[in-house]
Amino acid sequence: MSDTPSFFEELKRRNVVRVGVVYLIAAWLLAQVADLMLASFHAPEWVIQAILVVLIIGFPLALIFAWAFELTPEGLKREKDVDRSQSITHKTGHTLDRSIIAILVIALGYFVWQSQKEPEKGSEPFSSTQNPATEGEDEKRALAPLKSVAVLPFVNMSSDPEQEFFSDGISEEILNALAQVKELKVAGRTSSFAFKGQNQDLRKIGEALGVANILEGSVRKSGTKVRITAQLIQVKDGFHLWSETYDRELTDIFAIQDEISATILQQLKAELIGDETVTVARADTKAYDLYLLASQRIYERNQASLEMAAKLLNQAVAIDSGYAPAYAQLGIANLLLSEVAYGNLPNQEAGATALGFLQKALELDPKNADALAGMGLYHLNIDTDYVAATEVLEQSVAINPNLINASLWLGTAYGAIGNLQRSLQIQEQSYAIDPLHPAVYNNLATTYAAAGMPDKALAVLADLDRYVPNDASRFATVGKVQVMLGQWAEGDRSLTGAIERSPKNYVDRLWLSAILLGLSDYERLAEIGTDGFRSQALSRLGRTEEALILAREVAAENRDMQRFFSVLIENGRYAELVEFVEARWPDLDAFQQEYPGSDGYGDPEWSFLALAYSRIDKEEKFKEVMSRYKAGLDLQIEMGADNWALTWSRAHYALLSGDPEAAIALLDKAVQQGAIFDDALSGPWGIFGSLRGDPAFEAVRARMLEHLNKERAELGLGPLTT
Repeated sequence: MSDTPSFFEELKRRNVVRVGVVYLIAAWLLAQVADLMLASFHAPEWVIQAILVVLIIGFPLALIFAWAFELTPEGLKREKDVDRSQSITHKTGHTLDRSIIAILVIALGYFVWQSQKEPEKGSEPFSSTQNPATEGEDEKRALAPLKSVAVLPFVNMSSDPEQEFFSDGISEEILNALAQVKELKVAGRTSSFAFKGQNQDLRKIGEALGVANILEGSVRKSGTKVRITAQLIQVKDGFHLWSETYDRELTDIFAIQDEISATILQQLKAELIGDETVTVARADTKAYDLYLLASQRIYERNQASLEMAAKLLNQAVAIDSGYAPAYAQLGIANLLLSEVAYGNLPNQEAGATALGFLQKALELDPKNADALAGMGLYHLNIDTDYVAATEVLEQSVAINPNLINASLWLGTAYGAIGNLQRSLQIQEQSYAIDPLHPAVYNNLATTYAAAGMPDKALAVLADLDRYVPNDASRFATVGKVQVMLGQWAEGDRSLTGAIERSPKNYVDRLWLSAILLGLSDYERLAEIGTDGFRSQALSRLGRTEEALILAREVAAENRDMQRFFSVLIENGRYAELVEFVEARWPDLDAFQQEYPGSDGYGDPEWSFLALAYSRIDKEEKFKEVMSRYKAGLDLQIEMGADNWALTWSRAHYALLSGDPEAAIALLDKAVQQGAIFDDALSGPWGIFGSLRGDPAFEAVRARMLEHLNKERAELGLGPLTT
């Protein structure tokens, strides 16, 4: 028998087998640690794949190295150069055995730790660098419904940064598809996108949005191909429920969206919801590309972006004339470009153009929620048919309960017809879906303040402090609430800060103008106020003709009719006001359709019209206006409105109806609620001139003046006297 050892014996002698075992265990442990660490840093999937490839290639190289080389006391030598009698492979083998045992202990410890942390599915925990949730955050997350999800904006992995609109658009399309499932809570687009590029702790995002799950991913678009990676993560522990990568042609983009949406519903146990499925509308891929780009521009809400969106959408429908979503967004874009929104198109022209596109969208798809929402906006802004607006917007919300624009406009429509309770209910529902949407939190906080619920208004502001402390819209909302609570100086500072951040925001400037008017800061108001308020400032400064010219221009363009009425009243032009109203509206029914007098702030247009009729001795008309005026006030009270503007309007009604004691009592309440006004006879308090000399009235005036001067002093303005 030969003394030459067999091949397998030689493998053992040279420790090749031991090296192989050490390598495999160490490589497995290294792969697990790499997967954990790279996930914490949100590294692309290809990084871990590259590490695995290197480890696999390294295995045969390690075996070859162990076979060809030997470790000696003099260092590493080729095996053939080592004297067998001097070989120490047996000592090296014992060292390797101890290494195997040590690595196995480490691996076993890791395995036990992982098995304790791992839920039913997934294997990727949060990074240890993330802050632990507080007890309050845990409680808030526990309240999040299990069937809830936020779709974060997918990361653009394309070489062209200009393709970011495409990744954002894909995220939004998946969000919209999921939002069609009525039993599934889907966080709103604006709130989900508020965390774009921030790499925030997912638990904080889930807490802010009130969801139990988060979908995130990436999109790489190259030529006619697209790769979409998506992963669904549980907020409570950060583990993956599901992940998938799709490599497809762009022509399959709609199928990918359907597949992702369907899989998420399955993962969230959507069978408990029912048998609902979701699909996205198909279109020519070029038209779809244009549609996605335009949709992102519409969200920017400025004239240049809206004009670009309209141009892109016109190109999209020229390519694919059967694509209903593009027509719907084209209609909405034109409405937003009107002079009463973000553009300068004459209102009726914008409305006529928009109506054609919206009707075409509904012809193609009668259940298109965006088109129905657009019709609601048309009724709100163009033909001021608020009842029709509520009807069509209810249809839109029924189809897609998570469509935030429809909910916003529906809340406004119900407020306009005096159903403040339903308006508030819708606003609260919208806030639950999209809490970081500026219009949502602004409407809810100011409505709480108008309804006499300051604690709830302040709670909304506290949440904003946590998540959007430096946002311009947050400053504006704070300012509006402060004004309604009688904190005029603070409201001035907040709204001034908002306008510095967003100079072209008309609504914010309107509120700041109201503050400057209340503070009697007429010089500043004449400089920076909206046109309607500037006309009032000019009137108070004694520049009557300039004031009347500007006020008439504002009224001719159907902007801020309240200021026009006020300027006429302050200058004793009662007959002119009546002539204007009777020439513009055929009867009071038509006037009431445009000014329902039920928004919760006291019906100033009806107040001024009633006063005008009383001063020109048109008794029958006066009685008819007063009847409608009272009905509007009663409705607002019934619906829960309670603020100084409404109380002041009620005081005016009491005085006009011949009850001075009630008027003084209501004025006292208005002052307690925070009302301040110019004490000049030409101003709002001048309407109560017949009460001058009454001790109770003078006491109310004195308290009002004290408050006014306190607020002026905080801003460095001098005191006013009676």
